[in-house]
Amino acid sequence: MRNLSETQQMDYQLDKNGGDVNEIIAHVYKALKEKGYNPVNQIVGYILSGDPTYITGHNNARSLISKFERDELLEEIVSTYLKKTMRG
Repeated sequence: MRNLSETQQMDYQLDKNGGDVNEIIAHVYKALKEKGYNPVNQIVGYILSGDPTYITGHNNARSLISKFERDELLEEIVSTYLKKTMRG
């Protein structure tokens, strides 16, 4: 049993499942936008619930995003956000 008082470390590498997480998120965003959905709301809904119906099947978006665990997607989104906002 692990010690719950210690911080766990996660280390996901891009291209683990045949694609860059950032590229897949961008592809899904574009597919959702093309179908007239609010991409941010849909991606957040998917990450929170795990329900794949939040992601359109258009341009294979649902299949591509499902190659990654939701925590991997969230890690990439937060990492990208922090890199952009913490410059300086």
